[in-house]
Amino acid sequence: MHNISQLRVNMDKRRPERSYRADKTLVIVLFLLPAAILFFTFVIFPIIQAAFLSTFKWNGLEPLDKFIGIDNFITMFNHEPFRMALQHNGIIIVFSILIQLPIALVLALIVGRKLPGRPIFRAIFFLPYVISEVITAVLWSFIFNPRFPTSDLINSVLDTVLPFFKPGPWLGDPSKVLVAIFMVLTWKYFGLHMVLYIAGLQDIPVEVEEAASIDGANNWQILRYVTIPMLSRTIITTVYLSVLGSLQQFDLVWLMTEGGPVNASEVLTTYMYRHGFVSFRLGYGSSVAVVLFVLCLAFSLVYQRLFMQKQFSGRAD
Repeated sequence: MHNISQLRVNMDKRRPERSYRADKTLVIVLFLLPAAILFFTFVIFPIIQAAFLSTFKWNGLEPLDKFIGIDNFITMFNHEPFRMALQHNGIIIVFSILIQLPIALVLALIVGRKLPGRPIFRAIFFLPYVISEVITAVLWSFIFNPRFPTSDLINSVLDTVLPFFKPGPWLGDPSKVLVAIFMVLTWKYFGLHMVLYIAGLQDIPVEVEEAASIDGANNWQILRYVTIPMLSRTIITTVYLSVLGSLQQFDLVWLMTEGGPVNASEVLTTYMYRHGFVSFRLGYGSSVAVVLFVLCLAFSLVYQRLFMQKQFSGRAD
């Protein structure tokens, strides 16, 4: 009898704990449910739908009854403009990592701490990022227009600085249009990366750099062996954002060149829009969207596995 009574007492004690856990779980589910519904509706469901539509030949108007399997993907990978678009995305990614991010880092080092009036310079450098992509595209289309003196000014400056440079139209020259697009992308987005680098610099204790200076390190050695390694998390984040942004860029390219001339500035997003919506081949466009999604997802998983997981888990050296 004593054991039974003790058992009942223990059960009575556990009931409030179970009730508390159940109430806590219910609250969590209720708070997460709206976000989960929105995420499934606007993210997961469109991905599934695009994957389904990619197996059909469909113009968006007729009944969805022409199943063709993977023929859209075979056609896409055999299409030269698609391979050019994929190559152009790769070029923009490489240029962004090797040119855009170092420029942002150098400017962050200049205006980050000791420059007088640095809040003004930060605002000026960050301003292009605030401007909408539509306005940016229209503005730079006028700047590169041969009828305006700004185009001649750019050609004159580059002709003076670069001996091998040949003046000519920017957006109408297949050999220069991708460079022009990258110039605009750099002008618009370097301010974002600069602000991220400045935030990272502010997290570095000044005492660490002062200690290195006392030990005899010069400015270059402090930058190389102290500042840059302690900025590694920020650098990894900016590379991640830059690559994904380069893969998903659409507005600037389409509004400035529509992927032309002769596909010289075509990227995956403009290729998808042209051969999907403009040509009324929504099944084919969905296959391009699936490939773009797989590229972004694969890069995200691999990059986070190789770099971000170690850096942000507190196990970085």
